[in-house]
Amino acid sequence: MAELIARAAVEFAGERTTAFADQIASVAAWTQEHTSAPGMMSGLAEARLLEALIVISGARQVLEIGTFTGLGTLVMAAALPEGGRVTTLEVDAENAAVARGHFEASPHAGRIELIEGDALETVAGLDGPFDLVYIDAWKTDYPKYYEAVLPKLSPRGIIVGDNLFRGGTTLDSSVDDEATQGMREFARRVQADERVHNVLLTIGDGVMLVWHRPVSA
Repeated sequence: MAELIARAAVEFAGERTTAFADQIASVAAWTQEHTSAPGMMSGLAEARLLEALIVISGARQVLEIGTFTGLGTLVMAAALPEGGRVTTLEVDAENAAVARGHFEASPHAGRIELIEGDALETVAGLDGPFDLVYIDAWKTDYPKYYEAVLPKLSPRGIIVGDNLFRGGTTLDSSVDDEATQGMREFARRVQADERVHNVLLTIGDGVMLVWHRPVSA
């Protein structure tokens, strides 16, 4: 019964979340049809959460680790205020080429900078500060991404880590592959870090929000 209720809740929520439209809907459809792992694309709930965080916070400088076909990038770029910018990092040359094509077709292309290469090496050379950091890349490296971006987070900035449930594998003690270990270590490290506060949301595949610990806390 609990499983049926959970499925019904996800369906109910999805039907009551603003659907993708125009070019972003086209990118979602293209990704579903032309990629072998469309699940790597930001889901509707995750994308709208990112949009909401940007709108509410007034974020201007966004860092995305893991571009894939660019859907999440486009959603965030559209939400930015005038003068805002998304810097998105992608190691896979084929994904980067596809994303560039989608960005060039967007009215918000001027707000996006795509950097191809190893994300950890790239982050080390970025100045920041960033008002929002979205992590959705190699699961084994999540702990390293976290340590690399936290010093570059603005005082009121937020880190968003996707796929904390990893399709349920992080919840299953019998699963112990490197990617699952990486996600568990990321969650453990964030939870134990006295520099920050955090909340793990159960939307999508599990989304962790992290921000600097308030001075008065």
